[in-house]
Amino acid sequence: MTFASDRRVADSLPATWVDRMPVRLRPFLRLARYDRPAGFWLLAIPCFQGIALASIGSGLGWSSAYYALLFLIGAIAMRGAGCTYNDIVDRDLDRQVERTRDRPLAAGTVSVRAAWLFVFAQCLVGFVVLLQLPPLAIGIGLGSLILVAAYPFMKRITWWPQAWLGLTFNWGVLVAYATMTGRIDAAAIALYLSGLFWTLGYDTIYACQDMEDDALVGVRSTARALQTHLRRWLWIFYGATAALAGLAALLAGASPWFVMGFSLYAFHLFDQVRRVDPAFPAQCLSVFKANQLTGLLLVLALSVAAFI
Repeated sequence: MTFASDRRVADSLPATWVDRMPVRLRPFLRLARYDRPAGFWLLAIPCFQGIALASIGSGLGWSSAYYALLFLIGAIAMRGAGCTYNDIVDRDLDRQVERTRDRPLAAGTVSVRAAWLFVFAQCLVGFVVLLQLPPLAIGIGLGSLILVAAYPFMKRITWWPQAWLGLTFNWGVLVAYATMTGRIDAAAIALYLSGLFWTLGYDTIYACQDMEDDALVGVRSTARALQTHLRRWLWIFYGATAALAGLAALLAGASPWFVMGFSLYAFHLFDQVRRVDPAFPAQCLSVFKANQLTGLLLVLALSVAAFI
């Protein structure tokens, strides 16, 4: 199979607001992926899920909205910092992959020194946000730095870098839950593990775009490892996702109204398995992006359980 013509889809999207910004700013905005907001949402949504779970039985009010806004700002800053850091580490590999060779560091439109300064600036924003949280949440948030720092190297040493991304991207569940409740309990851990399997699924789908190039340059992924058994494993990943999300709600004492929202969430989640086809990278990208709605549907289900 030749994916070259389709693989450009992910990095050759139609013009966005980034293309209307001053020329000097555009490479930095692209480094942080401001032209592709799906990643911001996939980092922020676990925080929203943690807030919604914590709201069950607690009667949380406007503080939920305040902290949701803080977590959104933090997610934007830290996802941008993470992407920039990832591109610094991967710049030589990115030059060898059709989909990523035009990224600013790979193409040489931004220097490594400037990229590091950009990482620190974005981390500073994230740190200011973190300082607005209670002490326990601050400590948990700082713990994520080890996961973030190690992630770019996982594709070089394991066939399961998507699992490490799952540990990293869903850390916000724990931070948000601790912010709202002052503790970490079994319900929070169940929701965090649900997110881990969710990320395993959607990032495996995303990695299907690069299987040929990844094989050529020696990059490992679950998409390459699973290949002919991909759909079966997606059922397993998403089955664990739904089961653990339901367990989290049960442990938190969700009302029966949760079942209605959960059913819609589960249908949207499992429908991805039916739709995905590794032979068509553009379709894989579309299914990957659908996870923004999937995650928000779980937020909705948990919120309904909390307030009805």
